[in-house]
Amino acid sequence: MKKIIGTIFLLGILVTVYLNKDFISKHIINQVVKMQTVSLEYSNSYYLDYKFDYIQTVKEFNINNRQDLLNLYYTVINSGNETFDFYCPSEYEGCIDDVKEFANNPTLLSTVNGYVHPYNSFDTIETIYDSLGRVNLVIRKTYSDLEIELINEKVEEIVKSEVKDEKDKKKIIRKIHDYIISHTKYDKERTDHNVINYLSNTAYGVLFQGYGICSGYADTMAIFLDYFDIPNYKVSSENHVWNAVMLDGKWYHLDLTWDDPIISTGEQIVDDTYFLITTEELKKQTDNQHHFDETVYTELVK
Repeated sequence: MKKIIGTIFLLGILVTVYLNKDFISKHIINQVVKMQTVSLEYSNSYYLDYKFDYIQTVKEFNINNRQDLLNLYYTVINSGNETFDFYCPSEYEGCIDDVKEFANNPTLLSTVNGYVHPYNSFDTIETIYDSLGRVNLVIRKTYSDLEIELINEKVEEIVKSEVKDEKDKKKIIRKIHDYIISHTKYDKERTDHNVINYLSNTAYGVLFQGYGICSGYADTMAIFLDYFDIPNYKVSSENHVWNAVMLDGKWYHLDLTWDDPIISTGEQIVDDTYFLITTEELKKQTDNQHHFDETVYTELVK
C-alpha cells in the first residue's frame, strides 16, 4: 500500500510540474537573468563610439525601461552583430510589449539605423520573442562583404586624389561633397516610377554606378565622415534623409541630395545651399523635405 501511495504522490508531483511548466521555466529564467549581466562580447571595426543625446552605446545590458531596451538595440546593431539573444527581466513588466512595438515600428528602427556606420546598418531586422521573455534579434546587413571591400578601395582612391594632404575638416568635407555630386546623378526613375536599375539607395550605387537617391548620398557621405573620424549621423524626415555633422563642437546639416539639382540639359551642377548649415538656416528653406523630429535629433536644435 505504501508503494502505491508513493507512486500516486510522485505522479501528482509530475502532473503539477507539467501543468505549471511555463511558470517554473519563467521562474528559472528570471533567476538566471538576475544572477548574470548580459554583455556584448563582439564588435567589428565599424563600431562607432560617438556620443548622442537620443541613444547611447552600453557595455552591459541592465534592461529596466524602454530607453535601456532602445540602447540595447542600438548597441547590438552598432557593433555589427548579425544575431543576438537576451531575456526581458521580470522587473521590467512592459518589456515584451516594448519589444513588440519596436518590431512593428519601422520609423523607430530606421532612426536607430541612422546612428550606426552604414556598413553595420541593417536592410532587415527580425525580432523573435516568446511568452517567457526570450528575445532573439536577427540582422541582415545592407552591405555585403564584397561591396564593403570595393567601396573601401574606392574611398582610398578618392581620398588620395581629392583630399590629398588637406587637414582642415571643413575643407575635407567640401572636397568630398563636391566630388560625390560631380560624379552622381539623382535616380529620378527610381523615386518617381519605382524603376530600379541601380543600387542608388546605397553607397555602391553612388560610387560605382553613378546614381543615387537620398539614402545613397547620405550613406556615401557618412562613410567618408567616419573615415576621417568626424562625428555624424543620418537625419530622417517623413520622406527624406540627410547628414548631421559635428564640427568644432557644433552640429550642422549637410544634404548632398538637394545640393545636386536636376538640370533639364543634364548638366552637372554643384550647389552648396545645404552645405553645413544650421537648423535656423535650414528652416528658411522652402523645400518641405526637412521637417525633422526635434525631440529625437536634439543636438541640432541646441
